[in-house]
Amino acid sequence: MSDSAEPQSPKTAVTPKIYVKACINGARTPDQHPNLPVTPEQLAAEAVAAHAAGARAVHMHPKDRNGVDSLRAAEVDAAVAAVRHAVPGLPLGVTTGFWALPDAGRRLKAVEEWSVLPDFASLNWHEPGSPELAELLLSRGLGVEVGIFHVEAARSWAASDIKDHCMRVMIELGADGDVATADEILDLVAAAGSPAPVLLHGLDESCWPLLEHAGVRGLQTRIGMEDTLVLPDGSVADGNAALVAAAVELLSR
Repeated sequence: MSDSAEPQSPKTAVTPKIYVKACINGARTPDQHPNLPVTPEQLAAEAVAAHAAGARAVHMHPKDRNGVDSLRAAEVDAAVAAVRHAVPGLPLGVTTGFWALPDAGRRLKAVEEWSVLPDFASLNWHEPGSPELAELLLSRGLGVEVGIFHVEAARSWAASDIKDHCMRVMIELGADGDVATADEILDLVAAAGSPAPVLLHGLDESCWPLLEHAGVRGLQTRIGMEDTLVLPDGSVADGNAALVAAAVELLSR
């Protein structure tokens, strides 16, 4: 399914130029927020709420019973199936983060065993074995969202063949990320000539400033409990829908 496909119109009107993806849990654990979704049912409910608030796609981290990120087929298949049932047609992606299974060979094998497939998977280019994992994802018909965390990763990715086959390039900066660093990486990505759209986002302190900069640059962006737990005014959000609604409002100004 194309990532641009829409299962239905969100309840919140979204300008066509605004593209917000919801990252509904990330590597965070439930002790960080009481409403962090962990179970397939919770992930499905948050996906529904985020889409209703204006999210055009969802990215999630399937987790085990302890709330820890998992790439195992049992957890991935169950999470994907639940969201598919709750929001048919909503573009859906999952993590392949190396921290969830820190062995390149075992990570490949885990992804090979997925039987209920998402539409796309995120892949952090600087992590060990990422070029091989990208090839596997493509061979399985999955879109590859490549994550670029720094200048070195941008240069390595730009020199690879994968740059011509990504469905999205994500510039992903940490809490100390700033507009100047984002623009430096964006220039490198643009020079690579990839046909993929570019998404820019930050984390915690950098989250809202970089989301706003994405709007200024006309880029895709994302928001959700993976990237921040607080609204632009500094108050704690009660869930992903509130974060998505705030992002859509900010980008609509």
